[in-house]
Amino acid sequence: MLNPRPLDATAAAHERLYRTLRGQVMHGELAPGQPLTLRGLAKAHGVSMTPAREAVRRLVAEGALTLSSSGRVSTPELSNERIEELASIRALLEPELASRALPRAHFALIDRLVAINTLNAEAVARHDAVGYIRTNLEFHRTLYLRAQAPAMLAMVETVWLQLGPTMRALYGRLRRGTAPPHHRMIVAALKAGDEPALRLALRTDVTQGLRHLII
Repeated sequence: MLNPRPLDATAAAHERLYRTLRGQVMHGELAPGQPLTLRGLAKAHGVSMTPAREAVRRLVAEGALTLSSSGRVSTPELSNERIEELASIRALLEPELASRALPRAHFALIDRLVAINTLNAEAVARHDAVGYIRTNLEFHRTLYLRAQAPAMLAMVETVWLQLGPTMRALYGRLRRGTAPPHHRMIVAALKAGDEPALRLALRTDVTQGLRHLII
């Protein structure tokens, strides 16, 4: 029997690099329009060119990275029109996910959301842009997982991927000193079982900040 380890090792390296790069893009660790090379990625992460190529291919397919006609790979650099489009998608899908999660919003979930929001506020106080984006998305994902709508959540995460670097730029522009109030409004609506208030709070939360990017 042939030893499958070399193939398994390559696949594992590809998966690790894919997940690392995906998190970096989604959480705004990379700037909009930042160029990336396969050789540079392979060297930085200690893998061969094959895992680097496969990870980039998957991320391009998801919209997390862009590939120009000349073969240049970079993070998304969004136009105003594209930002508006992605914000509209979030405003449509995320209130629906929250609404579907509402019947399953038990006390343990609400306590978890409050704890995540505390971490989010602490990241704002430290002026930690990446920490702010990471805990912000963790807050939303934790709620949406209760919706038990994996296809819809996958669509939302694809939008988050495309917006990640842009959200980092937004954070730098706003220079926040305090966390926005919308997460507290979401938690209050969950506690009250108020679906209209929940939808409104979600819609405001996911669209208000992005308006600051439209020049």
